[in-house]
Amino acid sequence: MTEHKPYRILLYYKYVKIDEPETFAAAHLDFCKALGVKGRILVASEGINGTLSGTVEQTQKYMDTLKSDPRFSDTVFKIDEADQHAFKKIFVRPRKEIVSLNLDNDVNPNDLTGKHLSPKEFYDDLQKEDVIVIDARNDYEHQIGHFRNAILPDVEAFRDLPKWIKENLSEHKDKKVLTYCTGGIRCEKFTGYLIQEGFQDVNQLHGGIVEYGKDPEVQGRLYDGKCYVFDERISVPINRTEEDKVISHCYYCGRVEDRLVNCANPECNRQHVCCHDCEEIYHRSCSKECREHPRNRFEKEKKMAIES
Repeated sequence: MTEHKPYRILLYYKYVKIDEPETFAAAHLDFCKALGVKGRILVASEGINGTLSGTVEQTQKYMDTLKSDPRFSDTVFKIDEADQHAFKKIFVRPRKEIVSLNLDNDVNPNDLTGKHLSPKEFYDDLQKEDVIVIDARNDYEHQIGHFRNAILPDVEAFRDLPKWIKENLSEHKDKKVLTYCTGGIRCEKFTGYLIQEGFQDVNQLHGGIVEYGKDPEVQGRLYDGKCYVFDERISVPINRTEEDKVISHCYYCGRVEDRLVNCANPECNRQHVCCHDCEEIYHRSCSKECREHPRNRFEKEKKMAIES
């Protein structure tokens, strides 16, 4: 019998109209603090986007309470078991968008979005010829893992993706397009944008990479490396077959590695792949300037870890 872990991590979103998102966010923060969950939740007039952690009881109460609101009654939660919290604090913040695409002609995924493909449908289409597969995530995310033969746009932020598409894929609007992201939220809006731009056959991985990895039939096949996640785990395994492999390399020495770290200069914070040896040698700093920065926190954090 499998022993369940005491904590759970929830990943969810819901595109739905929220009046006065600032007021909603303030009240929701009070609720989360009283409940004891931790995480990062964004609220906008277009909906809610959250990742949070808590005990089994806390997360169940959170899901039940959110679903008791008619606006969120059909919200789908992606659930991972965990040994502890995946966040240190709880943030609930109002935003203009729950994912920032910054379009002149904004997309409402409830009105316009691509066809949702199940993991098996997506897996089958991945193997077809004359199909374009687009990774809708940022460059620091797909450097440690992505679908085989996917196009990996060189963008630092989701809002940069439309410009990249116009400059690189405008002549392929007649091709079948498959898109994917971590949990599905970015593709809901991104595929709508592609349809607006005239792409004729636009599809998205339903549930994102995390659900693809859990699907009992595909078991994460054709996904190489790990999946970046926005909590203290940093990355999670996806491919649960013998095909799994590490595809990224240490920023410093080039050895095969999938360990992501933040630059120790708090004014940089660049996420990069780094092996344990090079972390010590280069003080987890992505450049000489960052290593010599007066606020570099490497030695301070190392001392605190030893004392604790």
